[in-house]
Amino acid sequence: MNQISPLAYIHPEAKLGDNNVIGPFCYIDRDTVIGDNNVFQNSVTINVGARIGNNNEVFPGASLSTKPQDLKFHGEETICEIGDNNSIRENVTISRGTASKGCTKVGSNNLLMENMHIAHDCVVGNGCIIGNSTKFAGEVTVDDNAIISATVLIHQFCHIGGYVMVQGGSRTSQDIPPYIIAGKEPIRYAGVNLIGLRRRGFSNELIQNIHEAYRIIYQSSNTRADALQLIKETIPLSPEIQYIIDFVEASQRGIIK
Repeated sequence: MNQISPLAYIHPEAKLGDNNVIGPFCYIDRDTVIGDNNVFQNSVTINVGARIGNNNEVFPGASLSTKPQDLKFHGEETICEIGDNNSIRENVTISRGTASKGCTKVGSNNLLMENMHIAHDCVVGNGCIIGNSTKFAGEVTVDDNAIISATVLIHQFCHIGGYVMVQGGSRTSQDIPPYIIAGKEPIRYAGVNLIGLRRRGFSNELIQNIHEAYRIIYQSSNTRADALQLIKETIPLSPEIQYIIDFVEASQRGIIK
């Protein structure tokens, strides 16, 4: 049975699962679907188009599936999907999609820290940690297990690779490839995320191969195409090395220097 504060408002058309806790001054709008075992602390707003999974905890002042901050949005029916087991801290805002993609997606097991923003049509994977006051512009993609520190600004359409560590206060208008540390001003490649990869169980041999791949990409005069061809010829192919190759090949904005 749901525990709903008498001071909360839930639209009659909202669909709630079981065993949710909805605190005082929460507002849950129409066209919303909420799973089981979620905790909405006081003053949480769930806007039109929200699709929320199970076992999430949402802290005061958060506003999910907000109207996109995009002048091209004209009220089309779009959604915001949020998975399971997320911790969404105070004053986090997540916009729903626009006609571009129709959906903003946040996966599962993420920690979204206080006052951070995810704009329309973004895709955030699983197991990510996003620091206080970090802001994603529209249509940013963040792959699994990325750690993005506080007050980071990500330009629209950027792609952030998995297992990265992005230094606090950074800003980027280019893609950040997987497994690396990115920082300094202007932002640039600062080595392989050794500690993060070891914590995730990557073998020394695999880490060395990743390091060698980035040595070829960043420490040679090769063109991007030549560097990727050299990686294919000289480094044992694994899913992780293929991920690097595919990421760089697909980059539309170019990768950081």
